[in-house]
Amino acid sequence: MSIAIIEDDANIRNLIKIVLSDLNVPIDEYDNGWKGLDGVTQKKYSLLVLDLMLPGVNGMEICRKIRQSNNTMPILMLTSKSEEDDKIAGLETGADDYLTKPFSNRELLARVKALLRRSEAKSFIDKKEYQIISIGSLVLDISNRVLTKNRIEVNLTAKEFDLIHLFMSNAGRNFTRMEVLERVWGENFEGLEHTVNSNINRLRSKIEEDPAKPKYLVTVWGLGYKFNKNPETGS
Repeated sequence: MSIAIIEDDANIRNLIKIVLSDLNVPIDEYDNGWKGLDGVTQKKYSLLVLDLMLPGVNGMEICRKIRQSNNTMPILMLTSKSEEDDKIAGLETGADDYLTKPFSNRELLARVKALLRRSEAKSFIDKKEYQIISIGSLVLDISNRVLTKNRIEVNLTAKEFDLIHLFMSNAGRNFTRMEVLERVWGENFEGLEHTVNSNINRLRSKIEEDPAKPKYLVTVWGLGYKFNKNPETGS
């Protein structure tokens, strides 16, 4: 397990490293967007702490390029801006969580620990659950955190896996956007319900034959979403 930090402010970068030293894992630092992008591309990290405003290439573009390469590493985005548009844009490009500067040391450590737990398969396994869920052409391997479609592995981010896990293990049940937000992002998450919409749209693009006419993960108008038990019949 190792962590990467891409942050151009040396003081903030050192502070993050000190706070995360409690985890006793290797931590690599990058002070430039291009250097950081090269680093996370060449080496496999367990988590990335990514600043939004960077010299060279900004955090939003780095996040986008990482997800385009099918890298599912958890990403915690840092921003000095408090506008909702920046938070939404970061989450829509594939960030798993965000922190607005200034932030407390305890909050940073808690967010990082939460993301690391979500990326570890065994942390998500309920011993009473079935380890394999099969619906239509989709097969969810809970213990290994792997989803396959027609026997081909689907590349998912940590949040996308948590979403598909929630829906497939509760097939047929309606979830409001707020319920999804609380179950997947946590009760203390300060994001917006729009976060759910954008992540579900990305998930649909990976599991549906026609994302515009989904058969698996469908919208229940006026309520939220549900996962069809029988996708071919729409029920």
